[in-house]
Amino acid sequence: MADSKPGYDRNSGLPFASRSEVIAQHGMAATSHPLTTQIALDVLKAGGNAIDAAIAANAALGLMEPTGNGMGGDLFAIIWDAEKKELIGLNASGRAPALMTLEYFRELGLNDIPKYGALPVSVPGAVDGWFELHGRFGSVPISQLLEPAIRYAREGFPVTEEIARLLVTNQNRIGHYPGFAETFMPDGRVPVKGEVFRNPRLADTLEAIAEGGRDAFYKGDIARRIDAYMTEQGGLLRYDDLAAHTSEWVTPVSTNYRGWDVYELPPNGQGIAALQILNLLEGYDIRSMGFGSAEYVHTLVEAKKLAFEDRAKFYADMDFADVPVGTLISKEYADERRKLISPDKAALAMPAGEARLEDGDTIYMTVADAAGNMISLIQSNYNGMGSGMTPGDLGFVLQNRADLFSLEAGHANVLEPGKRPFHTIIPAFVMKDGKPLLSFGLMGGAMQPQGHAQIIVNLVDFGMNLQEAGDAGRINHKGSSQPTGDVMTDGGIVHLENEFSEETRKALKAMGHRIGPSNHEFGGYQAIMWDAEEGVYYGASEVRKDGQAAGY
Repeated sequence: MADSKPGYDRNSGLPFASRSEVIAQHGMAATSHPLTTQIALDVLKAGGNAIDAAIAANAALGLMEPTGNGMGGDLFAIIWDAEKKELIGLNASGRAPALMTLEYFRELGLNDIPKYGALPVSVPGAVDGWFELHGRFGSVPISQLLEPAIRYAREGFPVTEEIARLLVTNQNRIGHYPGFAETFMPDGRVPVKGEVFRNPRLADTLEAIAEGGRDAFYKGDIARRIDAYMTEQGGLLRYDDLAAHTSEWVTPVSTNYRGWDVYELPPNGQGIAALQILNLLEGYDIRSMGFGSAEYVHTLVEAKKLAFEDRAKFYADMDFADVPVGTLISKEYADERRKLISPDKAALAMPAGEARLEDGDTIYMTVADAAGNMISLIQSNYNGMGSGMTPGDLGFVLQNRADLFSLEAGHANVLEPGKRPFHTIIPAFVMKDGKPLLSFGLMGGAMQPQGHAQIIVNLVDFGMNLQEAGDAGRINHKGSSQPTGDVMTDGGIVHLENEFSEETRKALKAMGHRIGPSNHEFGGYQAIMWDAEEGVYYGASEVRKDGQAAGY
């Protein structure tokens, strides 16, 4: 039992564990908001499946956690289809508008796409993602799945402490853009902790989608109102861009880490960076290093640097770039790249490989049902609430993902009309011996691949259980080369949570690492693990945020 589920031969948790795992037989939901977890469970109890429950919860999260997601953003998912015994991925990310050209930004004299305002807005893919998921797996009418979000939008919900804090940050950043204050500051300010907040504008939009389907958003009145607003604000997104949008079903890719098959989605996302990091770490005796040791932190950080140099060079929309995924996630490639890691000296810069030819706020959630279906879903507007563009009275903010395009001619991720930008949000899944084991994710910009790797290492190498693996202190290295073309030349900064000792910090400094503050962004985690032997689900949620895992 301990072989497949580390940490489950113990009857008590590690000292840093915030709570025990949740265990249930018939279904499990783990989301970043307690009320949306309950919405997911309500759907399951009423006969809906895991995908139905995830759609309902995600729609409500756009209302309750607008600081991390919403229908103005994109969506990715990995689904285990219990009936077909198949793992399938969905890329529901949007593309650059037809008017968004390299020449346009050069005429403006810009070297980078602005982070906020009208110019970085790409096509929002989340709503189409809901309907793609529902069309393939749904068992409950989508109007019924959107009803809880509509009801909460009209009647209101109490704002949690974490969301209240992030709303202030976003107000300071994008609150001046037209439409934002009218939607999110009805009393002249964003709502505070415990205050009941209503968004009747979003309720109207959700009702229109419930009645008119995905075309109400992409080809109907909503699309026309987005077009009018963006034209007025000097943006590039138009009706025709929305009408032409499609999602893509993709095959997840994987590597085996000490017997666990870890799956991620292929680019335009950064998921394969987690697989590259794990391949590099597999060449070391991580368990003997010990959790929290300077040797472990150093090895992880240097592996991350190597993977992220490849991320900056190669990762892009595979419809436009020849991304050598097979080579990048191969064991042979990792064996060669590992030779660049010094055992006792931090690298100031790392070369990208010669393979053949970011701060972000996000929500992650996972749901499992009695039939064995599991979904790993992540959704985001990027940079918190996105661009600041809050069209008309629709009740949501449009994303700013185009900020992640490069404006360097010849770069794999260079801006092109119709191209999907490099993406940070990534869901994950684990199979063992050909059977589903774990659906998990860890949100938070560039933290995500290194966070995914740390969760797997915590479970496999350090023998933690599902909750402990998320509660354990995290490492976030910042400053690697970026997909926009910015290059690391100073080694970056290593941020460690408070659990890491002063002895470890001193040893890392002696190796040449720069140590940053511990009050940094370390992501947010949710996970569900299936115990086939006992026929139960284990659930875990993030201690650093407002999340909840619950089952029935």
